[in-house]
Amino acid sequence: MIIKDKEFGEVVVRRNALSSGVRFSVSTSGRLQMSVPKYTSEFLAKRFLNQSREVVREKLPVKDPASQRARDAKKKILMKKAKEYLPYRLEYYAKLYGYKYDRVRLSHANTRWGSCSSNRTISLNIGLMQVPEVLRDYVILHELAHLNHMDHSSAFWREVGAHDPRYKEHRKKLNQFSPGV
Repeated sequence: MIIKDKEFGEVVVRRNALSSGVRFSVSTSGRLQMSVPKYTSEFLAKRFLNQSREVVREKLPVKDPASQRARDAKKKILMKKAKEYLPYRLEYYAKLYGYKYDRVRLSHANTRWGSCSSNRTISLNIGLMQVPEVLRDYVILHELAHLNHMDHSSAFWREVGAHDPRYKEHRKKLNQFSPGV
């Protein structure tokens, strides 16, 4: 459930069957989160939020609602661009180099540009739309190489290097950017 609050913006309320009390935290987007026992009503959650306002203000770095909305709008734009670009670029390189994957997934993780699971799903971060194309291609080739090597062994890096001879330079440049949106 989401509570709209004038001071904290959207407060995400998560019901937890194992919770015996109320706990506050801040999500990666800067939103206030409340973890409450499973059968807590919206009325009681709002009441507890109002009673805890002072403590939340002092202890948690909650972003203002305007910056939350701006981040949400930016995420929406990046997701649209990513849907139009990344799956097709992935498919292009997969066909070019003979890779077979089962699924592509778009994410907005804060810590990783991409991943490849053992069930052959390749995940790509929408934040890739904010980096130069050559770095996007490096991430795509990196994840495709994981289809054959689920580690970062020397064989894995040889395979990446066969498709991107400047991968070390691209990897270093990519570290100058953050995958978080």
